[in-house]
Amino acid sequence: MARIINIVNAKGGTGKTTTAVNLSAYLAAMGKYVLLVDLDAQANATSGLGVKIDEDHPHIYHAIVNQEPLPSIIKKTSLFGFDILPAGASLAGASVELVSVDNRELCLKNSLNSVRTNYDYIIIDSAPSLSLLTVNGLAAAEEIIIPVQCEYYALEGLGNLLKTIDLVRESLNPQLKVAGVLLTMYDKRNRLARAVVREVQKNFPGKVFEAIIPRSISLAEAPSFGKTILQFDPDSKAGRAYRQLADEVIKLT
Repeated sequence: MARIINIVNAKGGTGKTTTAVNLSAYLAAMGKYVLLVDLDAQANATSGLGVKIDEDHPHIYHAIVNQEPLPSIIKKTSLFGFDILPAGASLAGASVELVSVDNRELCLKNSLNSVRTNYDYIIIDSAPSLSLLTVNGLAAAEEIIIPVQCEYYALEGLGNLLKTIDLVRESLNPQLKVAGVLLTMYDKRNRLARAVVREVQKNFPGKVFEAIIPRSISLAEAPSFGKTILQFDPDSKAGRAYRQLADEVIKLT
């Protein structure tokens, strides 16, 4: 039975999709069967893995809104043991279409239940917002990883996210817990970045991953080649950091 982990932050530019893609890749490299769920209408996780979906190929929208079976939608990536539930532009309208649906917050959870025994990990890449789709992602998950960039205003908006998590826990998903906070875009030469690390560690004692994701050109370039950092530059600092993160996530069980 898969552990379902949601990578979520309502703020954009935190390295959320980068983390979802590369954590999934390293978990697969460590012998785990992984499904990455692209829950963002921008579909960056889908395109960043070089996964092309035809105009008529169903994607996550059809799973959530039309209850189409997942096996016909899931695509394989170029890494063994690593599949993706792709996204497409029409996902943007899903929140509106779900408004009149009974138990609309549980549509994704119900969909994933059908394939949960096929995987060791299901990683959800949520959109940078607190929409109904994001709530679906929180209701479906058991654990949350919150990426926080080591920059000014890093903690801005985290209060609202934590309140939403509490509401989801109270009304939809009592098992939901924060697995950890992941520091991203770290530049050790930058005094502010070092200050943010201290601030986050103070605010989330015992909940901050030891792996810290550095600023990295290769990490930014990899998606344009449809590759993960594991395939593009595994010996880079970013590659080693994501390997360490995958190791920490496995040990959390």
